[in-house]
Amino acid sequence: MENVDYIIVGDGYAGLFFAHQLIKNNKSFIIFSEGRKSASQVSAGIINPVVLKKFTTFWKAQEQIDFLKKSLKEIESYTGKNYLIEKPIHRIFHDENEQRLWLKKSENPELENFLDKNFGHLEAVKNDFNSGIVNQSARLDVSGFFSGLFDFLENKSSIVKEKFNYSEINPLESIYKNYQFKNIIFCEGMGVKENPYFCDIPVIPNKGHHIKVMLSERIPNDVTIKKKHFLFPLHDNLYFYGGTYDREQLHHHIDESAVDQLKNGLSEFYPYDFEINDVNFGFRPTVKDRRPIIGQHSEHQNLYVFNGLGARGILNGCYFSKNLYDFIEENIPLHEEVSLDRFKK
Repeated sequence: MENVDYIIVGDGYAGLFFAHQLIKNNKSFIIFSEGRKSASQVSAGIINPVVLKKFTTFWKAQEQIDFLKKSLKEIESYTGKNYLIEKPIHRIFHDENEQRLWLKKSENPELENFLDKNFGHLEAVKNDFNSGIVNQSARLDVSGFFSGLFDFLENKSSIVKEKFNYSEINPLESIYKNYQFKNIIFCEGMGVKENPYFCDIPVIPNKGHHIKVMLSERIPNDVTIKKKHFLFPLHDNLYFYGGTYDREQLHHHIDESAVDQLKNGLSEFYPYDFEINDVNFGFRPTVKDRRPIIGQHSEHQNLYVFNGLGARGILNGCYFSKNLYDFIEENIPLHEEVSLDRFKK
């Protein structure tokens, strides 16, 4: 029997950022990874403190940005690489009204550190009304982040590549197969619907597609461009463009209408030919109140859930991993807005 402080079920942003808290605090753990790409692993990796439809911000945006940068520096100390790509978002304006709204919102104390008052102009794309620059925005090197952390965890023998079997948990004796554990953290995204302990949490699947494209005319600068969706460079002249939002077409294959939506969206501001190299999709676990779901099982005190990160999986996963860790280890209450208990009222 192997003794561990924690078992983590799931290998997306929630699972890996919680694992980081355990590494920082010298806790022993094992992660169960099915070995298939999660919604986190096919995500854009956009780090953005502004809602770019309305030019508003969101709860704890500055705190989450600051905590993420600090955490990625800590992760660099053991993986040897910082996965933060500090290239700001350029939001293409549709018209002069959006320019005026941007400038007005930039006077708001909550937004003044994010909305740059000086507009940019982008080469090789249509942006007749220029673009607004989102200060403190960035993106994560998603493939590097996951491969770097997986390599580190494999070298520590802290990752098990197999599907977790709920029927083999004995929560009363804190045993799973040949592991004696203190706590299990379920970080499964939409996979939680198969989990008999937490299948009733109100997460809603939101299907997102993105395409990887080869552009016939390169965009000179390494920037993240946003109009309907996000465009940014990857490697070998490939660009990421996405992602869509769909709560209706939830089948597990590519939706051609989503691909058409992406092609049309890109053509709106990129006036040259492009070729689709790859199409991917994933299911974001979202919640109606746009807050994560974190908490303890009502009957089994050693079982916890960390889910509902939505479209801000990086920021939510990083910031609230510490909230969950402090709740378990220091008995510091969870934020009421993210606590599982809010659904019991």
